[in-house]
Amino acid sequence: MRDRIKDILLESIQVKEEIMRSGTGRIVEIANLIIECLRKNGKILLFGNGGSASDCQHIAAEFVGRFKKDRTSLAAISLTTNTSVLTSLANDYGYDIVFAKQIEALGQKNDIIIGISTSGKAKNVAAGIKQAKKMGLKTVALSGGDGGELAKLADVSLLVPSPVTARIQEAHITIGHIICELVEEALC
Repeated sequence: MRDRIKDILLESIQVKEEIMRSGTGRIVEIANLIIECLRKNGKILLFGNGGSASDCQHIAAEFVGRFKKDRTSLAAISLTTNTSVLTSLANDYGYDIVFAKQIEALGQKNDIIIGISTSGKAKNVAAGIKQAKKMGLKTVALSGGDGGELAKLADVSLLVPSPVTARIQEAHITIGHIICELVEEALC
């Protein structure tokens, strides 16, 4: 077991080292988009499925509450938390539109839309990005591997260089924390 633990930790470290080499420019780009959005009184809308849904909630909480500093709340909403909205939309229209309909209802000028999918193949996440683009909103995709359809749709895509879901999710939350810190430092 000890050897397996070491292997898992090394794999996670290697993924993050590759992001450090090739992804820092994208992280800066995403942070700057969020800073611009919030300076213009926009909000961050985040969405994804499963573990990515949890990441959306976690990141939104960091913005609304605090990351490292006691400060004014920053506007962020996870579209994965309202079970009545999610289940009514899924029941009435189908699961593929649960994020697109929320973006249609809540998205406004200056907002930034962040879709998270480890594979980039989640149809409902892609539909959410398409709806945001239709409304003229800035879009970001966090994904892994080749990024699937999602990577091609978003204005800015950051792909975690791994095919392993757990390593991708670990990197996504690290990227989320880095962005929170950069945004907090710039605005507060």
